[in-house]
Amino acid sequence: LQVPRAPSQPLAGSESRRFSNKHSKKAVKASLTLGILLGMFFVAWLPFFVTNVAQAVCDCVPARFFDVLTWLGYCNSTMNPIIYPLFMRDFKRAMGKFLPCCRRSAEPRPSAISLSMRNSNSGPRAATSLKNVL
Repeated sequence: LQVPRAPSQPLAGSESRRFSNKHSKKAVKASLTLGILLGMFFVAWLPFFVTNVAQAVCDCVPARFFDVLTWLGYCNSTMNPIIYPLFMRDFKRAMGKFLPCCRRSAEPRPSAISLSMRNSNSGPRAATSLKNVL
C-alpha cells in the first residue's frame, strides 16, 4: 500500500514553518534558561530551608554550618547576573549599553535625556521651539 503524497506546500507554508521553527527554538532556549535559573535557586536555597526546619525541630544544626548554608543562598544572587548574559542576548545587549566595561568602543553611551525620552510613554513629539511655546 502506498500513501498518496500531498502536493508540495506553497511558499507561505514554508515561511510559516520557518517562523514556527524560529519561535520553537526561542521557546526551548527560554525554557533552558529558566530551568538553569530555577535549578540554581533550588541548589542554593533548598539546603538552607531544610536545615532551617531541622533546626526548628531538633535544635541540632551547628551555627557555622547554618552560616555556610545561608551564604550559599546569598551566592545565588551573585549567580543570576552571570547566568542571564550567558543565555540571553537581549540582556547582554542591554547591559552593554549601560555598563562601561561591557560596551563596545563603537557604541556611544546614551544620554540621560535620550533615555528619559525613550522611556516616556509620550511617543514621538513634534519639534517645538521657544517661539511656538510663547
